[in-house]
Amino acid sequence: MKSIFLAIMFMAFVHESIAQAPLRLAIAGLSHGHVDWIFNRKDKNDVHLVGIYETNPELIERYARRYDIDNAIFFTDLSEMLDALKPDAVCAFGAISEHVEVVRACAPRKIHVMVEKPLATTFADAKEITQLATQHHIHVLTNFETSWYESNQAIKSMLEGGRLGAVRKVMVNDGHQGPKEIGVSNEFLEILTDPQKNGAGALVDFGCYGANLMTWLMDGARPISVTAVVHQNKPETYRDVDDEATIVLQYPDAQCVIQASWNWPFSRKDMEVYGTDGYAIAVDATTLRYRFRENNMEETRKLDTRAAPFNDPFSVLAAVVDGSLVLPKSDLYGLSVNMTTVEILEAAMQSATQRKTIYLTD
Repeated sequence: MKSIFLAIMFMAFVHESIAQAPLRLAIAGLSHGHVDWIFNRKDKNDVHLVGIYETNPELIERYARRYDIDNAIFFTDLSEMLDALKPDAVCAFGAISEHVEVVRACAPRKIHVMVEKPLATTFADAKEITQLATQHHIHVLTNFETSWYESNQAIKSMLEGGRLGAVRKVMVNDGHQGPKEIGVSNEFLEILTDPQKNGAGALVDFGCYGANLMTWLMDGARPISVTAVVHQNKPETYRDVDDEATIVLQYPDAQCVIQASWNWPFSRKDMEVYGTDGYAIAVDATTLRYRFRENNMEETRKLDTRAAPFNDPFSVLAAVVDGSLVLPKSDLYGLSVNMTTVEILEAAMQSATQRKTIYLTD
């Protein structure tokens, strides 16, 4: 009996050690402004940064100096880094158009990937990413800041619980004063204002949030049609891309209006959901306003932040890779929702260019 007990204790110890092993993570690119997140989570030990791929020597020097990073973990060849380090996962922080290249390199090596929003600049790239992920059995997640918002989760719960009735109208407002106005790095600005690297301007940069959230709220359903209007309010600053975009998604019984802008007076990421029995408004990550049809007064509730691991995208990635977290098929991070997100964005770009409504076909 004693030997059996010791064997059980040993197996439990081994299991716990494996479960707690940090994710061996590599970074592909330093030009995306959100990359700093990975260097500012020193209070967490679920991820261990093992390598960084970057070809720009100025960026390498800047980040090595800013975060006291050992030069030995920098690589200028992605394949060389992957073969030398064999990371568990890679996070892509380059241009959106480069996401498919990262997945092409990682998928055959069985390395999981997380990209910054959106998944791709074209629907063809999104489909290739999905095919590669399926073929090689890897996870490909897309990180949106709004996935961290407890207010959005509360609205989803209200819908699923029947408190709001059937969805009829959704308004999603995202953006800020403009990337140059808020002082993003020159490298990030160059991506955001390049229609090949980013797909479009504000339409993609902030329109992707609404497309992602609405697809999630609709349990993965695709809209019937997409209509978009774009404009350059500041052509002297953003000469090659739009800085103002409005996208209308039409469903059989619901409509979503996405207002993506580099012209807001301040940063905002809020969502309004109107149903047959009430409405709910996610004012920010933890503030929820709502009113049900039987009530005369609107109520406001302050929420806690999302519980771990959902309060940190790298923690989500680590949990998904080690199997302790299984995301629903229609999750905000998942390929299914983000495939449709890219399909919507591509249709919106076509609509704006052709100045007509684009109807999605099966």
